[in-house]
Amino acid sequence: MAESSIPASDLPPGAVGRAGPWTVANRGGDLRAVSSRCRHQLADLSKGSLDADGCLVCPWHGAKYDLDSGRMVEGPRGFLGYVGKTPGYEQLVKGYAQVLRLKTRVAQLRGDRVVVPD
Repeated sequence: MAESSIPASDLPPGAVGRAGPWTVANRGGDLRAVSSRCRHQLADLSKGSLDADGCLVCPWHGAKYDLDSGRMVEGPRGFLGYVGKTPGYEQLVKGYAQVLRLKTRVAQLRGDRVVVPD
């Protein structure tokens, strides 16, 4: 089985980074990985952040993802270059994102690297 990895020093608690095709997050020592493209407009989720609830937040329009299931728990706040309320559109995107969930993996600390099985 192939693996992707990132230096553990690049992923302190609360950080998000990239390991090959995976976005890896450190939720206080709980290492999780999800596929790296937002289901809204394919933003690179490894450039995102973790919120207070431990959800991955897309850097473009703020869609939020559960790292355990890959499910979008809150829809995007905008479209293309616009950031703001989009009545109806947010629910539409959230609806199809339930079908097209992010792939998930449990990442592991091995020595000085965080490893994700591909």
